[in-house]
Amino acid sequence: MVDSESQQQQQSQPVEADELNEWRRGFTPQAEIWNGRLAMLGLSLGLLTLIVVRAFSSGLSAS
Repeated sequence: MVDSESQQQQQSQPVEADELNEWRRGFTPQAEIWNGRLAMLGLSLGLLTLIVVRAFSSGLSAS
């Protein structure tokens, strides 16, 4: 029980501001930040693609 508590304390140490944008592998706070950024980028590109395709396809069928 004591080992799991010390592991949690070890894993949840605060990250300095200059380390947040570093590219690190594994389950690190930096990886979670980059994962969120890339997920939002993918979602935004997908929605933009959908909007553009629907705008052009509705414009062509109305002609």
